[in-house]
Amino acid sequence: MSRADLLGEWHGHLTAARRRSPHTVRAYVSAAGRLIDAIGAEDWPALAQLDAAALRRQLAARRAEGLGNVSAARELSALKSFLAFAREQANAADAAPPRLRGPRVKKGLPRPVTPDDAVNIADAVEISAAEGWVGARDRAVLLLMYGAGLRIAEALSLTGADVPLGQTLRVTGKGGKQRVVPILPIVRDGVADYAAACPWPLAPREPLFRGAKGGPLNQGMVQKAMARARRALGLPATATPHALRHSFATHLLGAGADLRSLQELLGHASLGSTQIYTKVDAATLLDTYRSAHPREKG
Repeated sequence: MSRADLLGEWHGHLTAARRRSPHTVRAYVSAAGRLIDAIGAEDWPALAQLDAAALRRQLAARRAEGLGNVSAARELSALKSFLAFAREQANAADAAPPRLRGPRVKKGLPRPVTPDDAVNIADAVEISAAEGWVGARDRAVLLLMYGAGLRIAEALSLTGADVPLGQTLRVTGKGGKQRVVPILPIVRDGVADYAAACPWPLAPREPLFRGAKGGPLNQGMVQKAMARARRALGLPATATPHALRHSFATHLLGAGADLRSLQELLGHASLGSTQIYTKVDAATLLDTYRSAHPREKG
């Protein structure tokens, strides 16, 4: 088999069977490609025979290139999954997997922005845009992340069929898992403003959020827009688009939301992923969210 054949089958497995996100698929296929190039494997049986020493050498080479602990841990996870697939393809699924622990990664706490800062960021993004409809677009995306707790990829996966927004929105998250999130008036109005200003027809099966030339909006454009707004407002570098999702979670938790409900709203597969928000400083939560979401009546 060729390198392309091996990676093609791995890509198909991640996409169809595992239903991984496009971002994860790209990362996992890239990691597999680097391993194949390093060892010169030409078929599944050769890959199925790799041991912990081979993985250790591969990670050492990647660390020599400047890979940090977090990225190295992710690379190891990708390679372990790839080799498990290789054993299945080589009819050696019962073979013992290589045992290798990844680097210890200290899990940092989410750093939410305040409710006022979240809305100020969305407004600043709109004001600083070169074109009015672009500003309305970026504001709408950020409001979906803060007001509804969407991941940036989830917001950008919406289509014309999702507008106009109602009281709730059905979102497809990681692993194809669906959840229903409530939509606040400020979010609904923000998306409606963008839809009215967008110069491209918002067909039901087409992306809701469009780039300058009418294609799907790239995540990087939203990140750049927020970076400009962050600098304009004098906010720290931790004020990223994903920080708005953290803010949604911590503010609701501070308002008394229970962890199970928050888990459902965030689309977390396990409660453990949600519990990290309980460690965020309680005083911050009390200051930012005393009784309910500050934009609930907006």
